Amino acid sequence: MQDHITPRRVVILGGGFAGLFAARALRKSPVAVTLVDRRAHHLFQPLLYQCASGILSEGQIAQPLRGVLRRHHHVRCVLAEATDVDAGARLVHARRPDGEALVLPYDELILAVGMRQSYFGHNEFAAHAPGMKTLDDALEIRRRIYRAFEMAETAADDRERQQWLTFALVGGGPTGVELAGQIREIAGHTLDQEFQKIDSANARVLLFEGSDAVLGAFGPALAHRAARTLRGLGVELHLGTKVTDIDARGLTVRDHEGATTRFDARTVLWTAGVEAPPIAAALARATGAKQDRAGRILVEPDLTVPGHPEIRVTGDVMSLNRLPGLAEVAMQSGAYAGRTVRHQVEGRTKEPKPFKYVDLGSAAYIARGRAVVKAGPLHLSGFTGWLAWLFIHLAFLTGFRSRLGAVLSWSVAFATSSRRERAFTMTDTDTDTDTDAPAAGPPPQ
Repeated sequence: MQDHITPRRVVILGGGFAGLFAARALRKSPVAVTLVDRRAHHLFQPLLYQCASGILSEGQIAQPLRGVLRRHHHVRCVLAEATDVDAGARLVHARRPDGEALVLPYDELILAVGMRQSYFGHNEFAAHAPGMKTLDDALEIRRRIYRAFEMAETAADDRERQQWLTFALVGGGPTGVELAGQIREIAGHTLDQEFQKIDSANARVLLFEGSDAVLGAFGPALAHRAARTLRGLGVELHLGTKVTDIDARGLTVRDHEGATTRFDARTVLWTAGVEAPPIAAALARATGAKQDRAGRILVEPDLTVPGHPEIRVTGDVMSLNRLPGLAEVAMQSGAYAGRTVRHQVEGRTKEPKPFKYVDLGSAAYIARGRAVVKAGPLHLSGFTGWLAWLFIHLAFLTGFRSRLGAVLSWSVAFATSSRRERAFTMTDTDTDTDTDAPAAGPPPQ
């Protein structure tokens, strides 16, 4: 009865898909929601590569959290980074951007922080090979891509010119495949008549993947079609390779037989591997929860932490039935967690049904008019796959403005090969071609 008088305090850590859908599920509940995120925006992460390649702007894939939740009057947005959890006292410890500490009490806690880039123990690679998990990452990659062509135009000799016109991507999952296709389109179409000394179409795009296939999760048939499309675009596939070293001028890889090869490339991008942010380990220590190899927290069928029914883990950072790290999983698990809390507050006595994921499929955009889509028994590729990809992403974009802007930008890019969002800034380190951006570890939560 007390819950109907005093609003139950619900703290949601993370403003991605899982956190946003959890907050929305609590819209009409008598609860006080505090949504904590170290960024003030909700990011449509599946389209980061389109921002990086200059098709979409930042505002088309990122919306202010306060704007998205403006009608949710019981939701308080807090700009801070969660650093620890006191499960006994039911407190979340957080840190504001200025370093000031915050303590947030909760009755219900929903962890929805997602995953961050993993360099598999080689965090020193991050200085030379940025990942793509945040808006800052996308803008950094955009800078590196378009800067490379500018630097090639004024290169001192052919060797340096070819280094700048060589792009290496590590990881053959959806992000790596999508970026590889975009760079080939930029080189072969967008920039084909803009330079005097270089032929941008001669740019090399190298894609390195540790397994024997790109897009392995899509199944052999679609993986084969994707590889064939990439090779048709001019992407050089290096399968069964492991990166052993990266510096400002290229990378070294080792194949299955142990032979090492050096590739000169001034632009190396990292699209392989993810790991849980530090707050996941902090929660595991506080609750005794188990974590998998990537740091995801193992949860019960109702997404709660064993022994702590007041704590739920959702989205990419949860480990349950080997569910993939997809936006749809995050949306559905976040909404499930929010509904479960709402039902408890409303006094429903039935035990919640176990979380059941409805597979809506996976999609990867390769080039104009070409994509692969897997939805249960339905496998699409080519132009049909691209149309399905278009529908899926429009359906999930947040806000009418984002959808309209995306349609206009896609129409222009598809019809003319031009990209309106090519602006990039230079950093002080760009004056030294022997080094790249300042060293930085994997992106925090």
